[in-house]
Amino acid sequence: MAPLPPTSAPATGATTGASTPSHPYRWAMMFGVWLLYYTFGLTMASLAPLVGVIEADLGINHIGMGTILGAWPVVYIAASAPCGMLLDRFGPRRMLFCATLVIAFSGVLRGLSEGYFGLLLAIVVFGIGGPLVSAGAPKVISLWFTGRDRGLAIGIYFTGNALGGITALSLTNSVMMPAFGGDWHMVMMCYAGFVLIGGIVWLLINLHPAAKSMERTLAAETKEPFMQVLMELIRLPVVRLILTMGIFILFFNHGFNNWLPTILQEGGMSLTEAGYWASIPTGFGMISALVLPRLATRDRRDKILFGLFLCAACATFLIYAATGPLLLLGLVMQGMCRGAMTSISILILMD
Repeated sequence: MAPLPPTSAPATGATTGASTPSHPYRWAMMFGVWLLYYTFGLTMASLAPLVGVIEADLGINHIGMGTILGAWPVVYIAASAPCGMLLDRFGPRRMLFCATLVIAFSGVLRGLSEGYFGLLLAIVVFGIGGPLVSAGAPKVISLWFTGRDRGLAIGIYFTGNALGGITALSLTNSVMMPAFGGDWHMVMMCYAGFVLIGGIVWLLINLHPAAKSMERTLAAETKEPFMQVLMELIRLPVVRLILTMGIFILFFNHGFNNWLPTILQEGGMSLTEAGYWASIPTGFGMISALVLPRLATRDRRDKILFGLFLCAACATFLIYAATGPLLLLGLVMQGMCRGAMTSISILILMD
């Protein structure tokens, strides 16, 4: 892989963040982003441990469930550019809160769904709210953090997504389902409530004078037309490269996120065992998200990414074919790749 070149993308707020790189309130803002990413990961992973239960309850086969689980990434891709435009126009505070409302509404629709199309609609709605979180979180980090602190901040807020996934995978069948008498609809409603609470906390964090000052400064910036900025970005070779890699990263991550518990169940594990084992990659993904972005300096990023892609291929084979310790190794490798590939790609785009 050729070394990734430095970019000279149009500045759309980076200078604002540089003016307050050491403000102590930046850690509170990062916590708010972390909490939103936690609820995002919780909602994203909440269906995976319940695939078998939902299929039996709604009369859906694996093919139908596959179209449901695969619907939100398609909508996510289509909605990403418009959501980025809304984020620049209205600011991270408003749009990230709107994202929590959309994601919570998706959870409510999941809880109300009684058939294939109802559940499909719920997942489509989630795909609309997802890009606001995925674009808004690094936007906030880029405004409040610079230098090595930026890599650390990215790693920390990515642990929110990982911990949300761990919560859903490990506790849905062992704690939440028994608590609600085996009613998966009520579990979805409960998770929607967690998302809404996260959005309210985010608004409260943004009441601080430092956050309001940052928002005013950002709103006063001159913004170039959306299509002009988009075309300028697309013309950058590094952006095109990251977009291409992003397609494969998305395919790898969400293919495993949605189906890993089912794969493990079909290998002979119970629902609860599969949930615990499926949380292993997420835990190691959290570790890699904290460590590797700080190590991925400009002269190392291409080598680290290449190594991660090789590990992802090996992990896929081991999860498919291995048992026992080798299966555990595959899960650990898959988690390390899952946590780091996306965060390093985002770090490259930020820089």
